[in-house]
Amino acid sequence: MREPLTRVMDQAYATCRSGWSVVRMRGPGQFLFWLIALCIGIASGLAALGFRKGIEELQHWLYHAEEHEMIYRAASQLPWYWVLLLPVAGGLVVGVILDRFTPDGRARSVADVIQGTAMNDGRVEVKAGLASAVASLLTLGSGGSSGREGPVVHLAATMATWVNDRMHFSGITARDMLGCAVAAAVSASFNAPIAGALFALEVVLRHFAIHAFAPIVIASVAGTVINRLEYGGVAEFSLPPESILQFYEELPAFLLLGAVCGVVAGVLMLSIFWAEDFANFVQRATRMPRWLRPACAGLLLGALAIYFPHIIGVGYGTTAAAITGKLLLGEAMLFAVLKVIAVAITLGGRMGGGVFSPSLMVGGLTGLAFGIIATGIFPENSGSATLYALAGMGGVAAAVLGAPISTTLIIFELTGDWATGLAVMVTVSISTALGTRMVDRSFFLTQLERRNIHLAAGPQAYLLAMFRAQGVMRPDGTPGAAPAEPCWKMIEAGTYLDATATLETALPVFDRTGAAFLPVVQLRGADQPPELIGALFHVDALKAYNRALAATAAEEHS
Repeated sequence: MREPLTRVMDQAYATCRSGWSVVRMRGPGQFLFWLIALCIGIASGLAALGFRKGIEELQHWLYHAEEHEMIYRAASQLPWYWVLLLPVAGGLVVGVILDRFTPDGRARSVADVIQGTAMNDGRVEVKAGLASAVASLLTLGSGGSSGREGPVVHLAATMATWVNDRMHFSGITARDMLGCAVAAAVSASFNAPIAGALFALEVVLRHFAIHAFAPIVIASVAGTVINRLEYGGVAEFSLPPESILQFYEELPAFLLLGAVCGVVAGVLMLSIFWAEDFANFVQRATRMPRWLRPACAGLLLGALAIYFPHIIGVGYGTTAAAITGKLLLGEAMLFAVLKVIAVAITLGGRMGGGVFSPSLMVGGLTGLAFGIIATGIFPENSGSATLYALAGMGGVAAAVLGAPISTTLIIFELTGDWATGLAVMVTVSISTALGTRMVDRSFFLTQLERRNIHLAAGPQAYLLAMFRAQGVMRPDGTPGAAPAEPCWKMIEAGTYLDATATLETALPVFDRTGAAFLPVVQLRGADQPPELIGALFHVDALKAYNRALAATAAEEHS
């Protein structure tokens, strides 16, 4: 008996010594990273607060609005020509900024942060990101109909990129730092620390690895503290006290509401993409300078806002009216349709902004309209119509973002109402299952898919685009390189790779030709022959791909 006991004690002692070595050697570095995460959380929270205050000040100056949530009331009291021209002026300034400081005249948002996390070593474009933040601020302040959360997320990611560059972070560390910034920005925007942390994991990092959890939570809490120091601990929206769920009897209605919200979310997303395609067509056909495009969108918005000022700005005032039941059935349906049109014009016209707040507004209006009808048909088996508005908010937003978990928690934290969780969860689950089938999993991933960036299919699709043939090939004249004569025969037959080609291009060629290697050339011009610089072997391409897949799997499960 003593021998096994001695062996166990020896093993325990060795484990303790090993554990202490890990703490002594890695502990300070881990603590330092958490400290940096706290600092980036505070900085991102301040950025989100400053962005929100900037919108309020600009709307107060331009529309004389005392509260940004009630900007539509102020706009309804202004002369019609002022309401018409303000979005045009804002769009003109936005167009000049984006034309000058971005390579494509497009404002950056959450989709670019997701791309930076997956493919750019946890980094986004700094100059374009700062210009996009200013452009989105001007868009929302001058009457654009979009959300403030997307620009804030990218602004926080820009700050994280600066930290990553200065601290020389790369790989997992850089991506975690980006996740910390995003979590703090979301939590500061919504006063929602739990949802902020989960949003960063679910939408941006797209995994729930243990190593990322602690620093992201630290940053998220820091962002929330910044928000609460200014606005207090109150919920963003206040629900009426009579919002009671008749649990089991009403669940079929919430299942149906989920299906309706999924369709509405799909229509919202597709409308934005259709508007963007149409604006691209008009811009090409008329040879319109790209800096003029946002001003044209502002003209359409201003014309619509003359009659329906509810479409102006972020839309939290109308959202609050929806979930408190202050709108009639016809108003809710009309405002939902108009908001979809306004958001499509704003984003299709490249004015800047995000889709989170608009999806909350459209969802709240959809849910209220559904609730008024449902409670009118079955009054004895129904609770309040405002409960349907709350569930509809979550349903549309979750399908647009492709983030059912964090969106559900955001709804809870925005309203402070945890008792209606069952209704919201049912609606969100059905809407997400349906809405994400109408696009490539979410609005953001579909944006990237339209740019030929295939993140929606997972690492097995986008990792191939991260390796260039020139980086994996065996250079000409080195040991193990392909013979020159067969390479030139393949080049003459038109079977070769440009040095800038990626494995995404190379592997289908290997499959089609069955070749063991492909020559890699440097194209020097139309009148000059290509220069042979090496050969990409099929086995080398597969090894590089396999190593990348293994590294991604290790990060997601660490």
